[in-house]
Amino acid sequence: MDTLVRIKRLVIARKVLFTQKAEGEIAAESLTRELVYESIPQATSEVAGLNAPSIFKALRSRNPRTGETEKLYVIKGLTFDGLDIYTKGKILNKQGTDIFYVLISSKRSTDV
Repeated sequence: MDTLVRIKRLVIARKVLFTQKAEGEIAAESLTRELVYESIPQATSEVAGLNAPSIFKALRSRNPRTGETEKLYVIKGLTFDGLDIYTKGKILNKQGTDIFYVLISSKRSTDV
């Protein structure tokens, strides 16, 4: 299954965890969780306004707590009102099942 579709399904189901860093960025940027949810695209193309068309980039990163490498996904999306939001996250998977999309970073995009 396509990674972006997996992320979309987790977001639609509100199976999203926000790290302390993401929560701090959301507060500092005067955003809300709902705006972050809006900025990550829905699973169907019929919904207008949710239009992050793809994963901007995938990164390999080392988890600071476990030391293990993990894949992080950067998505630049728009809210219904056209607000650019940058998110970075990973899919938390247990025993072959996607459990949560973990948002590590969520802030206004500075790339316009």
